[in-house]
Amino acid sequence: MGNLVGSWRFKEPSTIEECDSTWGSDSESDEPAAEDDSGISDSVSPAESERAAGHAGDSTPQLTDSPESVPKMKRSFYAARDLYKYRHSYPNFRRSRQPNEYRNLRFYLNKIPLVPDGIYIEEILSKWRGDYDKLEHNHTYIQWLFPLREQGLNFYAHELTQDEIKEFQSTREAKRRFLAAYSLMLDFYGVKLLDKSGNVARAPNWQERFQHLNESHHNYLRITRILKSLGELGYEAFKAPLVRFFLEESLCHGTLSNMQHSILEYFVYTIRLPATRRRLLRYARQHYRPAHAFLWGPPTKKRGGGAGAGGSVGAGSSGIRAPAPTPEQQRRGMESTIFTPAGSGNIVSSHNATMCHELAEGGLKGCTGLGPNMGGALMMVGARAERNEFNEMIPL
Repeated sequence: MGNLVGSWRFKEPSTIEECDSTWGSDSESDEPAAEDDSGISDSVSPAESERAAGHAGDSTPQLTDSPESVPKMKRSFYAARDLYKYRHSYPNFRRSRQPNEYRNLRFYLNKIPLVPDGIYIEEILSKWRGDYDKLEHNHTYIQWLFPLREQGLNFYAHELTQDEIKEFQSTREAKRRFLAAYSLMLDFYGVKLLDKSGNVARAPNWQERFQHLNESHHNYLRITRILKSLGELGYEAFKAPLVRFFLEESLCHGTLSNMQHSILEYFVYTIRLPATRRRLLRYARQHYRPAHAFLWGPPTKKRGGGAGAGGSVGAGSSGIRAPAPTPEQQRRGMESTIFTPAGSGNIVSSHNATMCHELAEGGLKGCTGLGPNMGGALMMVGARAERNEFNEMIPL
């Protein structure tokens, strides 16, 4: 029994709609869209998400109000799943068998240096502020300043543990230095921390720093990490003011236009409270241009009677519903089947074949009753998807 319980794993979501619960409990989710949403695309396939999954390739296209002139953008499934896992405290996380050395806490207590550079936290806080070249080009400190319960690119940095998080949150010296590190990075981005509630504003050097940030896409990955770390170490309330600030700068003032997609696809979804995400997304939707290209909800509600009436379309979907099939179309659909290789004995309808292809990408969850040939084919599809995910989703 113990082995069965120990081997149980949480079923991970396999679609963007399953990853995104933002509008699930929203009483206003059926509010009419500001403009026609027919240009909005649905979720992304693993092959297509190679372009959309990472921040580094982000660039906001020059959009106009004409739907025909707007390139279709899609949400990234891998980004949605990564942030789903974060918000749900990594449901399939396995406790390390290595002894808990509290290296992140000891680093913040100035007892050990970061590896591999051998620099102590006090040196960073006292000497690096305003040294923007060093903050830009050194890529080993960010994992130590903002630790997470997931591995980053610096494999010398250690992942946080639950016990270490509790100890960190109860250690005043560590928390003081953590906020100082947050302030240091905000200054690097042209932002200043105003108070203990996390409110922010433009720093005196904002014009120079915003110009750099607008062209330095790898810093969007860093900001995602910073936001996640704030939530892990007890500063969840600090996220919304920063995200709201970036939304205003990018959508209203145009000072960070290249950051728009990263804010909406990543920054907003680091926030754990759905009501807070909804407020931010409503604000973004109000100012996003063109309005019909807004991908992040709220979903439109189905109208009319019949089976399924009253259901809602998932966030990011187009809102277009196909007309009811004619009897002739129904007859042809019943005849349309896909056969597996000879001798397998499996017959799968075209609809189920598509569904199982998607399930294969999610790890064969829910696909029962498949023969060995079909199961092997799906496993191969799943393996390719996992390789793509590994290459795309390693965080900074």
